[in-house]
Amino acid sequence: MKKRLACLHAHYSNIDYIENALSAYDVELMHFVDPGLIYRVTSDESFTMEEAQNKVKEQIEWIAQCNVDAILITCTNYIAVLQEEKLSISIPIIKIDEPYFEYICNIQQPQTIVFSNPATVNGTMERLNQYAEEHQKLIDIEVMVINAFELIMKGQKQEYNQSIINFLEPLLEEGKIISVAQLSMVDASREVEAMTSKSIINPLDPLVSAIADQLKIERHQ
Repeated sequence: MKKRLACLHAHYSNIDYIENALSAYDVELMHFVDPGLIYRVTSDESFTMEEAQNKVKEQIEWIAQCNVDAILITCTNYIAVLQEEKLSISIPIIKIDEPYFEYICNIQQPQTIVFSNPATVNGTMERLNQYAEEHQKLIDIEVMVINAFELIMKGQKQEYNQSIINFLEPLLEEGKIISVAQLSMVDASREVEAMTSKSIINPLDPLVSAIADQLKIERHQ
């Protein structure tokens, strides 16, 4: 029987990334999109951390009732406020950033992580540092931010991608080890890779391997 993976996104633009990345695997995807939490966290000063935590708990428990084998969370803000120990569910939760963290924590040289959404930086870096500490990894990381996320939230993906391309190209020329921290940055980073023949780490590639391992699914022949 085909495995079912539920995906919780903060923006609909992430759906295509996951659909395309898993198209070669025998898995059924169910997508849930709610940009409201991002808006509340970043623009509503009266919205408390407790309210954010309660909202994510409610969403995850609702999704878990939809007969799925695992839940993938693609938004780092959702992950940052998730209190997994308070969930009353038994199915596994796959967090988009953990396979990515594992990959970059195995790099011993100095590296640069690029974000397009300033609101995700603190939560992601706190989780990364916690992950590195728990796994006894020493990391040397510089954070850089492109203030371009409003473009993707407005549906201006071409302009968004171009902003990222313009930012990443000079960094690669400096010989830096670069990764992009957000799923929405993957297309632009791959364009830069094609133009420069240099690699950029992204959260999608290690995630696909982690999903395949968790669900025990294989690629189509």
